[in-house]
Amino acid sequence: MHLTQKSMRYRLGSKVLASLLLLLTLATGAGQSAAAAIPPSPTTPPAPAITPTTTANWWSHDRFGIFIHWGLYAVPAQGEWYMNNAHIPRKIYAKYAKKFDPMDFHPNHWASIFKKAGAGYVVLTTKHHDGFCMFKTNATKYNVVDATPWHKDPTAALAAACKKYALRFCTYYSIMDWHSRDQHAFHPSPTAPTYDPTILPPDRNAAYVKYMRRQIHELVRQYHTNLFWFDGGWITGWTKADSLNIYDYIKSLNPKIIVNDRVGNGVGDYATPEQHIPPQGLPGHWETCMTINNDWGYNRTDHHWKSVATLITNLIHCSSGGGNFLLNVGPTANGVIPKPEVDRLLAMGRWLKVNGTAIYGSHRTPFKQKLPFGYATQKPGRLFLEITHWPADHRITVPMRSKIISANMLTAPNEALQVTASPAGQIIDLPPTATDKIASVLVCHVAEPIEPIVQPVVRK
Repeated sequence: MHLTQKSMRYRLGSKVLASLLLLLTLATGAGQSAAAAIPPSPTTPPAPAITPTTTANWWSHDRFGIFIHWGLYAVPAQGEWYMNNAHIPRKIYAKYAKKFDPMDFHPNHWASIFKKAGAGYVVLTTKHHDGFCMFKTNATKYNVVDATPWHKDPTAALAAACKKYALRFCTYYSIMDWHSRDQHAFHPSPTAPTYDPTILPPDRNAAYVKYMRRQIHELVRQYHTNLFWFDGGWITGWTKADSLNIYDYIKSLNPKIIVNDRVGNGVGDYATPEQHIPPQGLPGHWETCMTINNDWGYNRTDHHWKSVATLITNLIHCSSGGGNFLLNVGPTANGVIPKPEVDRLLAMGRWLKVNGTAIYGSHRTPFKQKLPFGYATQKPGRLFLEITHWPADHRITVPMRSKIISANMLTAPNEALQVTASPAGQIIDLPPTATDKIASVLVCHVAEPIEPIVQPVVRK
């Protein structure tokens, strides 16, 4: 996964140094194809140029997915960037494989938690930046089955559990690989290397792409992944031709597989803002990925948990902007999802069990401006208003000219609310108290396309 905010500053500095190194390389007449610029930070990606197709229908419908960052980095328990940030040499870091023996891993329990949370799909890190493979692969012995005392395949087990619980199984795969001999560390050192951003030399490009294709074939044919969530495409030497090579190869294996934009260089089916939600969403398909605390991989010292209210509001915000919400968990080296994460997921599930019809299969808000009382989503004939700020006067004004045939709280379908037309929009009288302490959902039944009223912007 990408860097935390703390290490983000480090990576930006690395980019400057990478540029200097690249200029030096060009000056010596070597590595010309490695001169491809490092892509912009995925935290502010452009919308993909791929035309949306029906392939993404299930994904757009589900709106809510679970990210799982799990690998050798769970052993030192200092986050998924530990190998780079602590400057651990490859051979020393690889020794963590001998300590990876997650006897408390129960895939059906994981899947049941995700199902109760109301998620529709699950994305597992099959290979993170550290290069360790969390699946049985014939491309390298540096994998969870061959290199650990556990000798089990969690990817296969979780894929089966997801199928049992009617969850779509998806796979994360890092292009950047700190273990690969095909990629050079940015600052090579026998005792204190810095890997990010790695360098893929022209004479090793074909070998690494071949390695990737071999593992992609395994993940498609053996594990039946529904989606590839790439990352690390900012490495020096990763070209648009490489991105298209991988994208086209995946589509040749199964054209229904969805590919995110971090395969790099403007290629991909959807955009992936990280740790933030674009205020008005993005055009086309997009998905915000976010942690529950501050780290993606398990960090024993990170107890900065987001509240249930924040997480539910974030899910609503994403749906209102026409996007998805991919929420991360970081299991321990023993295979246990931390209790604070489980508790928050289950709380989200309880809210979705009551209010999910306003989220699943919904379309983006018809309003171009932020609503003072919360958010909006819609389906044909219905406008859903997710009220996160219950007004003191128990009244909201919906900025639309279109007539509201009837309105009711989602939890009280037989109790019609008073609707009054006004120049500012449709005024709805609410019940005396909110129906939910975090987000109460109001349903407006409409018979025509919604025509919003655009309020003039007051500049201070």
